[in-house]
Amino acid sequence: MTVDKIPTGAEKLVQCLEREGVEHIFGLSGGAVIPIFDALVDSRIKLILVRHEQGATHMADGYARATGRPGVVLVTSGPGATNTVTGLLTALMDSSPLIVITGQTNTVNLGKDAFQEADVTGITYPVVKHSYLVKDARDIPRVMREAFYIANTGRPGPVLIDIPKDISSGPCDAPFVEEISLPGYQVPTHAPQERVEAAARLLRDAERPLLYVGQGAVISNAGKAVIELAERLRAPIVNTLLGKGAADETHPLHLGMMGMHGTAYANKAVVHCDLIFAIGARWDDRVTGKVDEFCMDAKKIHLDIDTAEFNKVLRPDISLQGDARLVLEDLLAVLEPGETTAWIERCAAWRRQYPLKYPKKGGLRAQHVLDRLHHVTEGKAVITADVGQHQMWAAQFLKTAANRHWITSGGAGTMGFGWPAAIGAKFARPDAEVWAVVGDGGFQMTMAELATAAVHGLSARCLIINNNYLGMVRQWQELFYDNRLSGVDLEGNPDFVKLANAYGIEAFRIRRAADIDRQLKAARSVKGPALVVAEVLKEDNVFPMIPAGAPVSHMIIDPPRHRLEKPSGST
Repeated sequence: MTVDKIPTGAEKLVQCLEREGVEHIFGLSGGAVIPIFDALVDSRIKLILVRHEQGATHMADGYARATGRPGVVLVTSGPGATNTVTGLLTALMDSSPLIVITGQTNTVNLGKDAFQEADVTGITYPVVKHSYLVKDARDIPRVMREAFYIANTGRPGPVLIDIPKDISSGPCDAPFVEEISLPGYQVPTHAPQERVEAAARLLRDAERPLLYVGQGAVISNAGKAVIELAERLRAPIVNTLLGKGAADETHPLHLGMMGMHGTAYANKAVVHCDLIFAIGARWDDRVTGKVDEFCMDAKKIHLDIDTAEFNKVLRPDISLQGDARLVLEDLLAVLEPGETTAWIERCAAWRRQYPLKYPKKGGLRAQHVLDRLHHVTEGKAVITADVGQHQMWAAQFLKTAANRHWITSGGAGTMGFGWPAAIGAKFARPDAEVWAVVGDGGFQMTMAELATAAVHGLSARCLIINNNYLGMVRQWQELFYDNRLSGVDLEGNPDFVKLANAYGIEAFRIRRAADIDRQLKAARSVKGPALVVAEVLKEDNVFPMIPAGAPVSHMIIDPPRHRLEKPSGST
C-alpha cells in the first residue's frame, strides 16, 4: 500500500499558484526561499530570474497592467524583501495587482535579529493593500486564495506574503481553499439607482460637460461605455496620465491628456467646462493644480470604486461608488442628452489654435523621435514609459487607441520602471509589439535587466531618450531657480550601444532626424531584444506646462521669456 507523501509548505504554495493560473514568477533566489525555488523545479510555472528585486516588482507590475491579472514576485528575506518596497509603492499608488512572496527567517528566530531578518510586514504596511506573515503551514492555501482575491478585486493593489523558512520547508496537509470568507471586505459593483439618476440629470442640464477619465476606467475596461457616453452627450473626453487608452485617444471627441503637461486644448476645456465627470480618477494634484481654483463654477460628479477617494481632495456634487463600467452602463440606460453643439465647436477651435508642436530644425528632438515611433508602429504598440520629460512627451505624442497599451508609473513617479515593465508586458503578451521609452537617468537604475531580456531572447524594444541630464529637474531649475543647475548633469553616462552589445543585444543610434525611421525600423526587425539610443538636444523643455500648485488657467503654452515665480511647497 502506497502512502501519499505530504507536500511541503513550499510545494503546497506552488500548487496554489498553479491553481490561480499563474504562468510566470519574477524573482531572485536566496537562502530563506530555497524551499520554494526547489518546488518550482517541478512546476509548469516559468521562473524569470531577474538581476534585482526592484526589477522583479516592476516586471510583475508590467505583466499585471498588460493583462489585468496579478503579477507574482518571489524574493528572499531581509534586503531581498526590502528591495521590493519601491515596486510595492508604485503598484499601490497606481492600483496594480501584485502578489509579492518574501522569504523569512525561521519562526523561532523572529524578533531576534537573525541573519537577513527584517520586519517586512511592518516595513511594507503603508505600501500594500494587505499583508500576511504565515506562521502555520496549514494557513497557506487560505492565505494564497485570499491574497489573489484581495489583490485583484475592488481597487486592485499589491499583497505581500511573508513566509518563514521552516514553514515553507515543513509539511502542509491542509486542503485547497475555494470559498473565501472576508467579513467587512465588500467589492462594490453598481451605484445606488437614485444617485445614478441624479447624475444623469446633471449631465442632461450641462451645456459644457467634460468626461475626465482615469486609471479606474482602464482597470474596469470601461472604454466602450465612455465612448458611448461621450457620443450620446456630445461631450469631449480628457484623460489622466494613467487613463491613456481607456477610451480611444484618436476618437474625434478625445482631447488627450489633461493636467500639468497635458494638451493645451484639454486644459482649456477643463477651465471652461460647466460640469466635469471624473470616471475612475482621483483628482490628483498633477490634474487639479491649485484645488481652490479648479473648475470653481462647474458641477462635479465623481465615480470611483474606493470611497476613500470621495471628498479627499474636493467635494463633488454627486459621488457614485462602484465599478466604472457597470455604473456607466446603468447611467446610459437612463441618460437623456442635452445641447452641446457650441461647446464641441469651441473645443475643436482650441484644438486647431493650440496644437502640439515642436521645432523641426536645430537638432534632434525627443518629440520628433516619439512622433515617428507612433507612426512607425501605427500606434499599435504596447508602450511602457519611465519617468521624466520623455514620459510627458510620450504621453503627448504616442496616442493610445487600445486599453492596456500604455503602462507607466504615475502616482509614485518611479524612475527605473520603464524597461523592466516592458519585459513583464512582453512575457504577458508575447505576440504584441512592446516598446519601453526611457530616459538615460531612469534606465541606469534598472539597466541590469538587459540580461533578463537577453537570456530569454525576449523581443522587447528599448528606446533611450538620451539628453545626458535629469531633464525634468533641469527644466524646473531653469524655469524657477535662475538656471542654477545642481545634481542634474549625467556626465559619465556609458555608451549605451556598447553596453547593450556587451549583453549580446543589438543596438542602434539616432543622431539626426533623417535617421529616425530607418533606425526604428531596423530595431523592429531584430529577433530578440533591441535597444535604440536617440541622442537628443540636451536642453529642451516640455510644454504645455502648469507650474506646481498653480491654477490650470495659468498654463504655459510656449517657453516663457522671463523667470517664473518659484513654486512654494510643491513638487
